[in-house]
Amino acid sequence: MKKILSTSNAPAAIGPYSQAVEIRNTLYISGQIPVNPATGKLVEGDITAQTEQVFKNIAAILGEGGYSFTDVVKTTCLLSDMANFKAMNEVYSRYYKEEQPARAAFAVKELPMGSLIEIETIAMK
Repeated sequence: MKKILSTSNAPAAIGPYSQAVEIRNTLYISGQIPVNPATGKLVEGDITAQTEQVFKNIAAILGEGGYSFTDVVKTTCLLSDMANFKAMNEVYSRYYKEEQPARAAFAVKELPMGSLIEIETIAMK
């Protein structure tokens, strides 16, 4: 049976979707953009600052479900510009030091709220 997860420590959904859905010990986290959950606004700054906020949001959702970054098996990173790939990777590597998850990374034309990055996450227990 699927379970909808939600936490006030991550941004509320800005559309008709859930922050995360858990089914059969697998957590599917919707794409997270660098929105500060306290203000509901996009954090200011470069790709490094925005990627850090995305990971804070992912951490909050993982924690709500009883998961951690070591449980992450797949991510999809969407970037507004592939020129930000290296800087994003520097932040990303601090969260996934060993047994890194499978990953896809794409440049897209535009992201919600003018974000520079969005990361979708799948974790398993």
